Amino acid sequence: MVRAHFDEPDGNRVSIDVPDGWSLMEGARQELVQGIVAECGGGAICGTCHVRVGKPWFDKLDEPGPSESALLGVVPESTETSRLACQIMMSDELEDIEVSIPSTQIDF
Repeated sequence: MVRAHFDEPDGNRVSIDVPDGWSLMEGARQELVQGIVAECGGGAICGTCHVRVGKPWFDKLDEPGPSESALLGVVPESTETSRLACQIMMSDELEDIEVSIPSTQIDF
């Protein structure tokens, strides 16, 4: 299990344990983290699992693929450390990852 900390849009901080090899989005959905909608179920085609990753962990992530990069260009409140939680695969290297969930999400 890998510990992850989410700062939710309402200011609440939620800490969860995500199985190694799961995506951060899968763990957030399992634990009902507020603001992680994951409308497409992890296909990197909707942008509803957009998070901003704390710099120490952001630097450990692989570069985003083309679909993720395109979505990050249009999601509300995107920053230089924005990623899609469905594309962050959890491993021991990401222990105690800190992410914040933007207050504005894509509406369907």
